Amino acid sequence: MSEAKQFKRVWLITGAARGIGAQIAEAALASGNAVIAAGRDTAAIATRFGDNPAVLPVRLDVTDESQARAAVEMGFAHFGRIDVLVNNAGFGLLGAVEESSDQDVRRMYDTNVFGLLNVTRAVLPKMRGQRSGHVINVSSIGGFRASAGFGAYCSTKFAVEALTEALHAELAPLGIRATVIEPGYFRTDFLDASSLAVAPHVIADYADTSGATRARAGGLNGKQPGDPAKLAMAVVALVDSEKPPLRLPLGNDTLGAIEQKIAFVAAETEAWRAVSSSTGFSE
Repeated sequence: MSEAKQFKRVWLITGAARGIGAQIAEAALASGNAVIAAGRDTAAIATRFGDNPAVLPVRLDVTDESQARAAVEMGFAHFGRIDVLVNNAGFGLLGAVEESSDQDVRRMYDTNVFGLLNVTRAVLPKMRGQRSGHVINVSSIGGFRASAGFGAYCSTKFAVEALTEALHAELAPLGIRATVIEPGYFRTDFLDASSLAVAPHVIADYADTSGATRARAGGLNGKQPGDPAKLAMAVVALVDSEKPPLRLPLGNDTLGAIEQKIAFVAAETEAWRAVSSSTGFSE
């Protein structure tokens, strides 16, 4: 077992080989933490972080529950504790809801939702035993507001939001925190083929909605407004805070989307208030 006392906290990060996961790992290490860096390609993790005693690469396909348990046990045996879980592994699917195949949607749910549950269930017994910990689930701007062209993907992130809300209520009495982070468009490889599947079936009737989103996504790749290094530093600051929020929007685009949706829901609720309130029994 490594001498964990030399580290501020021990983080377990899924999807740590690249993208936001790797950036968060680097920021956590720079802040004096140890990282259990989990991913399908441990060679890529080892290459990225080098021979660093603060990093333990572990093989993890989050869709395999037995691998999730094994990765947690390996990390816990090595460092003696797990203080932070970052459920980052996931990918997107671009296409109208009707264009999205059953196979592609189920594969995405297996990673984005069921994979997150596999890892969370494996980690929580350790955190409950410690009576401390912080579960951070990576959602998206699409976890708060769905958009044409990303409907199936957004539905997975809506699930992540709901699970985190429930975890926040269930874990708080046990001294464990839960936060969902909601990144907007950050300059990572999310819009590359490595992280984003594109529905091959194109329906012309959706050209002005989902089709327009397809076109914009291609032009946005490499020009996203968010800086992933700053996102990673924000996640470290979140963990270090005395009162972390349930939700942390990241990026001005997410802030704008949240404000617009809240205003829309408020206006629509008011417009239909009479109908909504008319459905109770008359005593």
